[in-house]
Amino acid sequence: MASEKGVTLLDFWVSPFGQRARIALAEKGVQYEYKEQNLVEKSDLLLKSNPVYKKIPVLIHDGKPVCESLVIVQYIDEVWSDKAPLLPSDPYQKAQARFWADYVDKKVFDCGTRLWKLKGEEQEAAKKEMIEILQLLEAQLGDNKYFGGDTFGYVDVAFIPFTSWFYTYETCGNFSIEAVAPKLVKWAKRCMERESVKTLYDPNKVYEFVCYLKKKFGVE
Repeated sequence: MASEKGVTLLDFWVSPFGQRARIALAEKGVQYEYKEQNLVEKSDLLLKSNPVYKKIPVLIHDGKPVCESLVIVQYIDEVWSDKAPLLPSDPYQKAQARFWADYVDKKVFDCGTRLWKLKGEEQEAAKKEMIEILQLLEAQLGDNKYFGGDTFGYVDVAFIPFTSWFYTYETCGNFSIEAVAPKLVKWAKRCMERESVKTLYDPNKVYEFVCYLKKKFGVE
């Protein structure tokens, strides 16, 4: 276990879940050590830090590990509370933010994975579901600048990393997100203007990675 003082993030470059932690840390101006992980041959540090799920991301703060991306974002928000609050102070608004972040957590990645892994009718079903998910999120965004209103916040941090995967979803599913959820695309462009979000990986690099996975799993 890392016992030294400071902040370390165990992560994998293309992970949208790890990106949540990176964005939250950047919003707070927290300096940290980034340790890229091999997800095939997992490091002793990762296995010791997250013995339950054995997954990234893991935030290690002064030797103490925090696991699961949304838990990590909440932890970051509470520990470094003096700058750029991510969760609203109002209990109801906070509950709503947690609800929609949880919705993103349960829906987007799983549906997106089915979209690039499956073929035929199953892929069509995944595409239909993805469009419904995106349109529901767009309705929640409404005409607001961010999901939290005028302030970049928790739901934005939870969802924005997946926009790097939009090109992959569109290419594999043969549809246009801008056509079905134009306000979401505009929201993503606004978020990309933030220094914390500019670190998102090029969608083409994400697509190349997914093509590698498709070859690996034999789903070309």
